[in-house]
Amino acid sequence: MTRRPTWPSDSTRPTLRVRPRWLLLAMLIPVTPVQAEDAEIAALFAEAGVQGTLVLARLDGQAVILHNAARAEQRLPVASTFKIFNTLIALEEGAISGIDEVMPWDGRPHPYPDWNQDQTLNSAFAVSCVWCYQRLAERIGAERYRVHLAQADYGRLDEPFVTTEFWLDGSLTISAQEQVRFLRQVIERRLPYRPETYAGMRAIMLAEEGRDYRLFAKTGWAARATPQIGWYIGYVETADATWIFVLNMDIRDESELPLRQALSRASLQAKGIIAE
Repeated sequence: MTRRPTWPSDSTRPTLRVRPRWLLLAMLIPVTPVQAEDAEIAALFAEAGVQGTLVLARLDGQAVILHNAARAEQRLPVASTFKIFNTLIALEEGAISGIDEVMPWDGRPHPYPDWNQDQTLNSAFAVSCVWCYQRLAERIGAERYRVHLAQADYGRLDEPFVTTEFWLDGSLTISAQEQVRFLRQVIERRLPYRPETYAGMRAIMLAEEGRDYRLFAKTGWAARATPQIGWYIGYVETADATWIFVLNMDIRDESELPLRQALSRASLQAKGIIAE
């Protein structure tokens, strides 16, 4: 048995100069900066009177700004934000030849007038046309969806699922932080897709172009969820950096839907990413 050394008093005890083993190991492990609550963005959500989260992340990993870290880890119905991934899958699988191929409208009336006409992938993405992507989903099939979702480690898909409904009925859920990781894969082209697939997605995802930035984005509205969930996700390219942004929020009624874009834009302006 090893005896513990004793000293006449604390005042004569020598200073320990050898660091404990646990401390040496800790010094070798990379430390991820703590993501603290951003007061400016929190104030914007409070002023709007809504519950939600927003993650802003530099593509190079040098900064992460967020509001409501706990909610940012919570998986919620993906809704129409899945159209980003769904477009990539459709193009890669050859379910459609390109963003300008025409999908004929079958004449059945839909609740939104913009859906009641022939569509291209470009227009379908812009107006979030449900029947268009359901038609593509039938061509893609459940098994290919499983492969793509697993490959990208994209959220959680509950089985069994309906091929034309899983992104609409809550079967597919994802967190804000997982959305950030997915968008990083898309921007950096780390998924095994053809350059033409990425180029097509980038072309139809461009939502706004300013003097010194370009904003690529997609909205989402999980209207069947309780509470309803609104999304706005995408990225902003500036001269200095590329920033990914992901917002989700509770929607109490349809009049709050414009807050998705308004809060995202106000946050990007508050952090100096885009000009007012």
